[in-house]
Amino acid sequence: MSVKNNALAQYMVVTASYWAFTLTDGALRMMVVLFFHNLGFSPLQVAMLFVLYELFGVITNLLGGWVATRIGLNMTMHAGIALQILALLMLTADPAWLTVFYVMVAQALSGIAKDLNKLSAKSSIRMLVSDDIKGSLYIWIARLTGSKNALKGVGFFLGGVLLTAFGFRTALLLMAIMLALVLCASYLFLDKQLGVAEFKPKFREIFAKSPAINRLSAARFFLFSARDVWFVVALPVFLQTQLQWDYVAVGTLLAVWVIAYGAVQSFAPLITGVNADGRTVFVWGSALCMVPVVLAVAVFFNWQVQEVLIGGLLLFGLLFAVNSSVHSYLIVSYARHDGVSLDVGFYYMANAAGRLAGTLLSGLVYQYAGLAACLLVSSLLLLIASVLASGLPRADRVPAIDQEQESL
Repeated sequence: MSVKNNALAQYMVVTASYWAFTLTDGALRMMVVLFFHNLGFSPLQVAMLFVLYELFGVITNLLGGWVATRIGLNMTMHAGIALQILALLMLTADPAWLTVFYVMVAQALSGIAKDLNKLSAKSSIRMLVSDDIKGSLYIWIARLTGSKNALKGVGFFLGGVLLTAFGFRTALLLMAIMLALVLCASYLFLDKQLGVAEFKPKFREIFAKSPAINRLSAARFFLFSARDVWFVVALPVFLQTQLQWDYVAVGTLLAVWVIAYGAVQSFAPLITGVNADGRTVFVWGSALCMVPVVLAVAVFFNWQVQEVLIGGLLLFGLLFAVNSSVHSYLIVSYARHDGVSLDVGFYYMANAAGRLAGTLLSGLVYQYAGLAACLLVSSLLLLIASVLASGLPRADRVPAIDQEQESL
């Protein structure tokens, strides 16, 4: 059986492309935060560099799912990789060109690329994995999501190392070359009809969602804004300026955090059981919202800040990973089989909107009120996410999953 006719082989092609992209995405994010803050950009200016990245992620997820049903997930995945290569090459320009606006435009392309890639990968798994065996969809989604986030952590570390060893421009060029090789391999082996829907949805259908998907999407918005309000800008800048950590140290800590976070995501079905549902998200989310409060108190009173931050960051990552993994499973579970990218795209639009809100708040709140305030805002957002999740369907009322797709 050829690669293009084998579901397991297609899963591996999708996953390998997703992994390679994720490495560059994590490295680029870390390099942009550290490099431009070192050039004298304020925390708010650094946050602004990511505004178009997240804004275009919102638009991409909203429209990308509709486009994917027409041209296929193969095309959207490859378009994402190509755009990431272009974004990397744009940033290799002469440093005199690297104004806030220019970098924002390059980051906008990277944001489109990231969400085209993620939408394509997550939707592809819904097409390739059968749920004939109880919980198998949850397990495969957890593996993909967990491995992706672990590699994003490696990307954070890689970004710090490359920035130190090669400098900004050379590091970006090396990543662009690596992605170009991945694009060629994926083009050769990925099924060109993957994800092309039998029906052609009307444009207005991108907004026509079930109550469960709407509620889950709203919860996702607040969940990820809660993470990014202190993780994206505030924490790296705090470590660099207040605790005097260097590039590699900051990159290493965030890398270890994301790698551990990804590992927990991969094993989430063992932690929650395969019958995860809205109640699961509510319970784990309620526990999560308490962690930033404790960290905020330690930072505010300057009590063993470095040790408490590291320990609290790891605990936050564990609880957040379980929440995120169950979320990722539920949206794929709720989504219809034919045209899955429409539902997944709408959901990740909410995810991107949450990241946008969190990124802006991270720079704004940190600049005017400090890290402790960012942590308190995070706790409030997590509480809202948990309340929203409490209204999601229970396991015995989760929409039935189509049984017609080919089994791995």
